[in-house]
Amino acid sequence: MSATIFRYCFLGLVGIFLATPLLIVAGVSFNHNTLMIFPPQQAGFIWYRTFFSDPDWIAALDRSLGIGISAALLAVSIATPICYVMWRFNIKVAKILYSLGLASFLLPPIVLAIAFLVFWSWTGYGGQIGDVIISHAIVFVALPLITITLGFRSVDAALVEAGRMMGARESDVIRTIVFPIIAPYMVSGLIFVFVLSLNEYIIAYMVAGFTTETLPIKVFNSLRMGFQPTMCVGAVLFMLIGVAGFTAIAIIADLPKLLGADR
Repeated sequence: MSATIFRYCFLGLVGIFLATPLLIVAGVSFNHNTLMIFPPQQAGFIWYRTFFSDPDWIAALDRSLGIGISAALLAVSIATPICYVMWRFNIKVAKILYSLGLASFLLPPIVLAIAFLVFWSWTGYGGQIGDVIISHAIVFVALPLITITLGFRSVDAALVEAGRMMGARESDVIRTIVFPIIAPYMVSGLIFVFVLSLNEYIIAYMVAGFTTETLPIKVFNSLRMGFQPTMCVGAVLFMLIGVAGFTAIAIIADLPKLLGADR
């Protein structure tokens, strides 16, 4: 009993430690003056109105959302056939591509940023929004690779075999048996990539920061002119999107399994 109480107290302290900076940032965004003060004084929504009425901030937010959605769709489009070939045929080429996809996520972001900067400069297509989308999709493809692989492992082989024995074509098996099972894992991978792409700064800045200002880059550029509460508004939006995304994953997919639980 005492061990259980200690475990919950420890986890509670860790949760408070992790949440406190986020709560402070959120609180500062409600200050009436341009001061970094917590608790907020004369709390109001003045900086939220400033944020959403400023075309530069809105353009940066729209750009980040567009890049995040496009990168997520591209990453899932790359990961799904690789995972399917591994599950269906178990060939070596698919395993190599799978390993390469995981390796890109393990490398330091600054190394990847420099590599992409050199590559896009060499192609003569540098400084474009498409560069950021493709770069993010390659870097974060590891997440849908993992989630979709878990989805394929969840497919009961007996169901697939029964469908084939009853005369179902391969396309029918995929459409009626396999896809409904792996769909939540595909959506989970898509959300993971979207949230990470939305918050990614180093690669976006190195690849196309001077011509494609995403919201994280906009926040960093604003720091050069001193503290502005609108930066905290951007941080709050990031937090809300992240919470919404991971809540959606918890609802539509097996979150403990995605986080590594053996069950």
